[in-house]
Amino acid sequence: MNKDKLAAIIISHQGKIIGALIGFLVGIFLLTLGFFKTLLLSICIAMGYYFGKKIDNKEDIVQFIERLLNSYGKK
Repeated sequence: MNKDKLAAIIISHQGKIIGALIGFLVGIFLLTLGFFKTLLLSICIAMGYYFGKKIDNKEDIVQFIERLLNSYGKK
């Protein structure tokens, strides 16, 4: 198969490939770690992604955390 054709197929089905890989990894984690450890790992990954996205967008993370903690303390 031609490299260009393979690259075009991968690009056109990128979401399916990434989704399948994530599903595979979650399945492996569920089998080896169990449900709650996998859930905790997923939450940590989501938080890392969220803060990484804030850094990429050059947003002030310290200000965000202070706002979050202040709103939590006011309840």
